[in-house]
Amino acid sequence: MELINTILYQKAKNRNWVLKMLFLILFVFQFSIFNSINAQTPEPTETPTNNTEQQIENSTEKNEDAETEDDSYVQQMQQLIKNPININTADEAQLKELIVLTPLQIANIISYRNLLGNFTSIYELQAVPTMDTETLQKIRLYITASIQQRLVSSIAERLSGGEHTLLLRATQILEKSKGFLLDSTQATNFYPGSRQRIFVRYRYNYKNLLQYGIVGEKDAGEQFFKGSQKQGFDFYSAHLFARNIGIVKALAVGDFTVNMGQGLTQWQSLAFKKSADVVNIKRQSAVLRPYNSAGEINFHRGVGITLGKKGWQATVFGSYKNIDANFIADTSQSQDDFVSSLQTSGFHRTKSEVEDKGVQRQLAFGGNFSYQYKNLHIGINAIQYKFMLPIQKGNEPYNKFALAGSSFGNYSIDYSYTYKNLHFFGEAASTQKMDKAIVQGVLLSAANNVDISLFYRNIQRSYQSLYTNAFTEGTFPTNEKGLYTGISIKPAIAWRIDAYADFYSFPWLRFRVDAPSSGSDYLVQLNYKPNKQLEIYTRFRAESKRINVNPTDFTLNPVIPQPRQSWRTHSVYKISPAFSLKNRVEVVWFDKKGDNKEQGFLTYVDVAFKPALKPLSVSLRLQYFETDGYNSRLYAYENDVLYSFSIPVFYEKGFRYYLNANYDLNKKMTVWFRVAQTLNPDRTTIGSGLDEISENRRTELKVQFMYKF
Repeated sequence: MELINTILYQKAKNRNWVLKMLFLILFVFQFSIFNSINAQTPEPTETPTNNTEQQIENSTEKNEDAETEDDSYVQQMQQLIKNPININTADEAQLKELIVLTPLQIANIISYRNLLGNFTSIYELQAVPTMDTETLQKIRLYITASIQQRLVSSIAERLSGGEHTLLLRATQILEKSKGFLLDSTQATNFYPGSRQRIFVRYRYNYKNLLQYGIVGEKDAGEQFFKGSQKQGFDFYSAHLFARNIGIVKALAVGDFTVNMGQGLTQWQSLAFKKSADVVNIKRQSAVLRPYNSAGEINFHRGVGITLGKKGWQATVFGSYKNIDANFIADTSQSQDDFVSSLQTSGFHRTKSEVEDKGVQRQLAFGGNFSYQYKNLHIGINAIQYKFMLPIQKGNEPYNKFALAGSSFGNYSIDYSYTYKNLHFFGEAASTQKMDKAIVQGVLLSAANNVDISLFYRNIQRSYQSLYTNAFTEGTFPTNEKGLYTGISIKPAIAWRIDAYADFYSFPWLRFRVDAPSSGSDYLVQLNYKPNKQLEIYTRFRAESKRINVNPTDFTLNPVIPQPRQSWRTHSVYKISPAFSLKNRVEVVWFDKKGDNKEQGFLTYVDVAFKPALKPLSVSLRLQYFETDGYNSRLYAYENDVLYSFSIPVFYEKGFRYYLNANYDLNKKMTVWFRVAQTLNPDRTTIGSGLDEISENRRTELKVQFMYKF
């Protein structure tokens, strides 16, 4: 492996070699697709998840280029492969765990089963109204149609019959950044810790009924068993989570997440927004979920319990934890100390970052009460926060309605109703100061091959919340009005057309937007899947959002529309059960007719080798990108080691490659290796601030080891 890495590293320095290889593979790939379009080969073991990749890319782009560290979604899917959901006994809550099923599909599966009896095979789902072959392919690894009733597990069996997993992961950037080149003799602002990022997780799991574990994580630059981190890891997390113990549907001790309604009051798990999956607009999850990821912010620490019987369900929880904040000490003796903002990076490397660690104390408590009667659901949600230090934002105009004070709460009613092929859902919320927010959605199966979605939101500029994630244009549900409409049409077996239009406005100022503004977002995607080996989609997206132009030192700056269009073609081809190819070509235009126009281009080829019943699998990507600046930046989802993924941002000109490999040493032990490098031949530095690298390349190495016992 070291020899392969050395060869790739040396050849990547040669720009002409990379270009020749890239476009040669592109040509061979496209030629093979269109000459093998009707080839009949064995059914693949996995189906490409293009929509999921797009959703994660969009979430990263909307979240100010910050990648999520919550891998609970991936953990959940991996666990369901080992313990699939039995569609003959699963209730609505269990079917929601599959994520991709719409409320109409869930209701129809249950109605079909109640009317005609148990499913004899998972493929009988194709007879269920609103279900299609494509959806079945997405979920078939995670479901079963067993006719045997699962016996209730005893406490002893839950404690001893599960699987223990120990996961170790180490990551390092080979090139030293500025923060590691400085020390206390040269500067007061530097990284005193080692360059490795280390992640350790132990977990015990018994059939999704009982799990417990502990997590330790250290970021690059943070100290380890010395200095400010004498306790070892910078971040620790522990949890105990049990399900289905009589009337106790869920019991959480330690770290857990809370998800209520449609995300206006609380939603801490991963949730998607706009994408080509135009009917996936409703938030669906259990109220309590276990948390054992590396993210240091978006979870509660305490106790939670869900009780349920028949159609009734009640959840209560309490949490107390230290959180990072920018502390401001009062020297005038005229007011108390306060914090100007809550820090969410999770980094504790420099002196100032360490000083911000855990200075704020957060008490949170709340609950949910819901009732399900046939196709009608009604829920009442509440959460209250108390802080040791009051929050006091800066005097910038856009902060006039920002979250402030030492105590606040959010309260809401959520509801849903299914009538034949129509599903209504929504949430109406309020703060303790009576600031209002409402979201309302409709899903309609207009025909066997036509699905329609509508989503309206009206959220006052003064409505504020913490740890929320609603279906909005903005990162958080505040200061927004909008109407989204989507349609999915299947004109033929192999074809699908997805399109949406979203019109929104922001009644008050926002960060980098010094005036009330409005915008629009359109997407049209054509998907072609003639067989189980080939899938191609091409999409066009156009959005226009107003931002400040030519920022000055004035209090308010001019605000003008900044239109952005992009066109992408993405192909996945399964050559054989062991080999698959993937190709993307994307172009973006920013402010095409304006004074600040930019253009960007990205293309890549993936080759994956994953033979069945063999210990070794490998994947490789070669990529080229070129943009005129940051405004024309592009994103691309990357495969990674298990339970990890990355979505880097690409701008200016460069090349990128990565190589992933994993090997099963035996039935209990597996090792992963990853090397990824970005080359920017026209630059002399990469990054900024203490993360600046005085070279034109950035190389990341990652090694992961997992042991099951």
